[in-house]
Amino acid sequence: MSPTDLSAPHFIGIGGAGMSGLAKILALRGAQVSGSDAKESTVVLALKQLGAEVSVGHTAEHVPAGASCIVVSSAIRDTNPELVAGRERGLPVIHRADALAALMVGRRALAVAGTHGKTTTTSMLAVSLGALGLDPSYAIGGDLDEPGSNAHHGTGEIFVAEADESDRSFQKYSPEVAVVLNVELDHHANYASMVEIYESFEAFVARIVPGGTLVVSADHPGARELTARVSARPDLRIVTVGESADATLRVLRVTPHGMTSEVTVLVDDAELTFTVSVPGRHYAHNAVSALAAGIALGVPAAELAPALSSYTGVRRRLQLKGEEAGVQVIDSYAHHPTEIAADLEAIRSAAGDGRVLAVFQPHLFSRTQQLGTEMGEALSLADTVVVLDIYPAREDPVPGVTSELVIDAARSHGTDTLSARTLAEVPELIAGMAKQGDLVLTMGAGDVTTLGPEILARLAAPTGRS
Repeated sequence: MSPTDLSAPHFIGIGGAGMSGLAKILALRGAQVSGSDAKESTVVLALKQLGAEVSVGHTAEHVPAGASCIVVSSAIRDTNPELVAGRERGLPVIHRADALAALMVGRRALAVAGTHGKTTTTSMLAVSLGALGLDPSYAIGGDLDEPGSNAHHGTGEIFVAEADESDRSFQKYSPEVAVVLNVELDHHANYASMVEIYESFEAFVARIVPGGTLVVSADHPGARELTARVSARPDLRIVTVGESADATLRVLRVTPHGMTSEVTVLVDDAELTFTVSVPGRHYAHNAVSALAAGIALGVPAAELAPALSSYTGVRRRLQLKGEEAGVQVIDSYAHHPTEIAADLEAIRSAAGDGRVLAVFQPHLFSRTQQLGTEMGEALSLADTVVVLDIYPAREDPVPGVTSELVIDAARSHGTDTLSARTLAEVPELIAGMAKQGDLVLTMGAGDVTTLGPEILARLAAPTGRS
């Protein structure tokens, strides 16, 4: 049995953002997909409708007799009973990244990497290339508009993939075109220093096929350092993107228009202007990176630029959850200081005279330990901040590391900062302080995303207004 035999894969944690996308593509390709997840969800339901056999909970009995392999992510522990059972039966254990790499074989692969902006940029490419009738396959770490839209098995020759650096798994891909949006220190449980980060990104770039293209930021210091490190490779075309005067595709102007923006870029000495249907300078730059990547694959810039305006967002990336009593509630996945600052700047430009009320949930003890002060500094861009307890995800608590690190830093910058120990306290707290014209932004990679509808319901209640 080949280690990449994906004819009957069993996914442990099949409901996860990355895992569910691969399971969907394999099911559409005719594989006998099975899997398990901790709970029922709309994602699990969508996979069942495609014919996947999905069980709730993790037990050895959930691994089918005919399984060809076990597919895992880095979050699956060696003690998982299904993983133990699979190994006892001699089944190959395949990392999620290896499965994705196998799916890209035979396609023109485009991989999007970077500390921030991967999901958005990958989604922009998937949507715009689809709008042009190219029907790309894609695998994204977030849903475009509905459960199951994080992946697609297309009839076209292009495969667009989000490339995750968090566990070095992006080093398994061999793209024709690779995008590096930025390079910063994150994922502190896996990287001890920027030296290790650069080494990891260099290994990713080294996997670009001979004659392939690297699209990389001309503005971001970490990306510029990476470019200097890989520029000696003779069979690699490097296209730089940004506002820097030496950029190959130079961003001339980004003009905000409420929750959209207009970007003008210099392509082959000609100005090209198009609309980005999400707010913020960083999203405009993501769109230009997507434009450069599409051009590298041979898509005409004059066709791709207007197609990029058909992208309207990804769930949890500045997603409008609704409006009640003149207060808009928006949800953001931002959990790194750079992301927090970028999204707050975008919302600030859209708020006009209204206030920005942020509800932030720190994600991971290791990240908060290393970046808690920077998180608080970034949150100072809001008028008022409510900080929740740390969302642990896969980590165990670290003594002395609490959300107070974030709260203290935000307060030291003069920000009105409150603490709410439970999610249940937040809706009433926010509804009591929000006024017509304000924008409420829920931020973080954990279950803070569940608050949007509850805040809206509280705002709609007659007793919920101050």
